[in-house]
Amino acid sequence: MTDDVMADDVTTDDVNLIPAPLTVARGGTGPGATRVALDARTTLDAGPGTESTARWLRTTLGAATGLPLADGAGPHAVRLRISEEVEREHGPEGYRLSTEAEAPDAAVVIEGGGPAGVFWGAQTLRQLLGPEAYRSAPVRGGDWDLPYVTVEDAPRFGWRGLLLDVSRHFLPKDDILRQLDLLAAHKLNVFHFHLTDDQGWRIEIKRQPKLTEVGSWRARTKWGHRASPLWTEAPYGGFYTQDDIREIVAYAAERHITVVPEIDLPGHAQAAIAAYPELGNTDVVDTAALTVWDTWGVNPNVLAPTEDVLRFYEGVFEEVLGLFPSTFVHVGGDECPKDQWKASPAAQARIKELGLADEDGLQSWFIRHFDRWLAARGRRLIGWDEILEGGLADGAAVSSWRGYAGGIAAAEAGHDVVMCPEQQVYLDHRQAPGEDEPMPIGYVRTLEDVYRFEPVPPGLSPEAAAHILGTQANVWTEVMENRSRVDYQVFPRLAAFAEVAWSALPAPEDRDYTGFERRMNTHYRRLDALGVDYRPPTGPQPRQRRPGVLGRPLEGAPPIV
Repeated sequence: MTDDVMADDVTTDDVNLIPAPLTVARGGTGPGATRVALDARTTLDAGPGTESTARWLRTTLGAATGLPLADGAGPHAVRLRISEEVEREHGPEGYRLSTEAEAPDAAVVIEGGGPAGVFWGAQTLRQLLGPEAYRSAPVRGGDWDLPYVTVEDAPRFGWRGLLLDVSRHFLPKDDILRQLDLLAAHKLNVFHFHLTDDQGWRIEIKRQPKLTEVGSWRARTKWGHRASPLWTEAPYGGFYTQDDIREIVAYAAERHITVVPEIDLPGHAQAAIAAYPELGNTDVVDTAALTVWDTWGVNPNVLAPTEDVLRFYEGVFEEVLGLFPSTFVHVGGDECPKDQWKASPAAQARIKELGLADEDGLQSWFIRHFDRWLAARGRRLIGWDEILEGGLADGAAVSSWRGYAGGIAAAEAGHDVVMCPEQQVYLDHRQAPGEDEPMPIGYVRTLEDVYRFEPVPPGLSPEAAAHILGTQANVWTEVMENRSRVDYQVFPRLAAFAEVAWSALPAPEDRDYTGFERRMNTHYRRLDALGVDYRPPTGPQPRQRRPGVLGRPLEGAPPIV
């Protein structure tokens, strides 16, 4: 007997999967034939191309269960295979997981369309084993039971991302590795690493050592929104060495996550200018007096439009490309005030020399230069939607953050787009109304609001919709001073976002939020086992509040722009 359960109704007493798969077929024969056991006899039978998933299973499930999970085939094996059939039906990230009720040659079979598909199937296996499978050591003895099921699944989008800003508040390397594990647990596959900004430069560049010697440290830090009168009066900083970056990238790759670095230009550059004053507009600003910025907002200090600045950043990007194999490299390109260029004789001469119309053309000149530079090296530029303002080369892609409009314009013009509108999926925005929310920023975006987010706006032509690479949630850390605060803002909403990014859901108004909440009852226990300091459904715990620290809440429903 089987009971097919479709994506928006994937829940029984023992199948509470997040994100929701395409189908779950319940199976089993005979009285009581409802579960299969993993025990001391269980082995891992890893076919070619599945070795990294086998390592992950042995490390992760081995720690939680206490089972050795030795290599080997046989009737008690977890069999991992890459399947051409699954690839044809579901693509390289699709998978089929079966717990065989009667098959004599394996207890569990995971077939993926490619190595990533096998890994996502292993994530589903972990969920089926229950919340205790998320612990780092066994908390009970005995066998581990699985229901008799066949799960078939594939992602809706190829880009399922999370941006983490480590410039405003730095997270140590081990916290980044933990974030990658949390992304993998939710079948997210892009980690957008925001490494530079006005408030700190976080990546070692060997040919320009002052970027971290000077640019990674600020004297103090604003506590709360930029209008707050409060400060944390202590030096603050940190950066990742190049070996740290190599470790992070390799750790992500083992989990089939692509790390996309962001090096911001020509705005959001005060940390770089503080380290190397010649990068700034020295004819209108005493750049030698600048320090790494200690507050939040849009900074007026931008890069000078010179050939020397281009060469400096080419050198930076040469080292970045050596560390990050990702096709896409993010260059920012947002929030670049033009006041210094307007006042600068050198910038005005540059506008005339280049035959540009105005200061907006200078920003486009920066972006176009690095678009060509990256393309010549086999990479693709991606930037925030402001980069559309001067026109883009064919290979450039757009992160649509100010709303849907930039992404719509880019897609209709034939550019690839990642949808991340701030009104919908900026997870630094507050999760509920009321004074208990810590340092509340922006519009209220509840768990249900995120669950009803739709990355592809209605009305796009089929050709334009094909340019939506996927979607991304963004986490800006001005008011997140440590890992626990990041956890609080990101979770549980990232679970809802992951389902939007992965699952073939109905239109937002038709989604079964009640069913999702029911599945979340189990998922909260997984987050507990992982030690995630999420916001409880009933509201923040006392230690999660920040009474008296100013935020910037916005009232009403966010606009659809």
